[in-house]
Amino acid sequence: MQILGVAAASSALALSAAGSALACNISEFSAAPKCDGSKGVITVTDKDASGTPATITVFLENNGADAKQVGEQDVTGSREGVTVTFNEDWSANAEYRIHVTAGKDKDHPIVDKDIEGNLKTPSEGCSKDESTPPATPSPSESASTPAESPSPTPSASDSTPPADTSSNAPSPAAGDSNLAETGASSNTGLIAGIAGALVVVGGGAVFFGMRRRGANSGR
Repeated sequence: MQILGVAAASSALALSAAGSALACNISEFSAAPKCDGSKGVITVTDKDASGTPATITVFLENNGADAKQVGEQDVTGSREGVTVTFNEDWSANAEYRIHVTAGKDKDHPIVDKDIEGNLKTPSEGCSKDESTPPATPSPSESASTPAESPSPTPSASDSTPPADTSSNAPSPAAGDSNLAETGASSNTGLIAGIAGALVVVGGGAVFFGMRRRGANSGR
């Protein structure tokens, strides 16, 4: 009987240890930020060999508080691991809290904890568009509109008309120039006419005077 009692106790301890080894544990869950093309995703892997049903809930954190619930999915793990994916286009340097609830009895779960340490995303996002665009270079002085160059100042030779060159026409006579200056050229014909008339009258007077004298001497 004593031998049977010892064997039964040993079997119970072995079954208890085996049961503890197969029990779901928070250490069997892990999470990671990944990229699906240019979009971000969060994956959670359950390596619970006991196959205990679990519910994974992901929260976005902000200053130590839940900013929003990203999503919730059920998973049944395995020794090889079962992975669920959350379509969360995460930003660089973001922080997420991953909560696990495991067990068939929702009121008395085997696991009701967060994965130790919040999940932090890398400093670079999945999309290249998230990188800071380079500053737009300011237009160089050479590309700016050139200032208008001052118009050239006309030289004295350009502004001063050339002196009159001597023409081929003959220069006016000295007498003509004097008459033109005095204005007498306009009365020259009248004066010449009067002078001619006086010469005729004087000549006639001399002629008649000589005839008269000859007549008187003949008497």
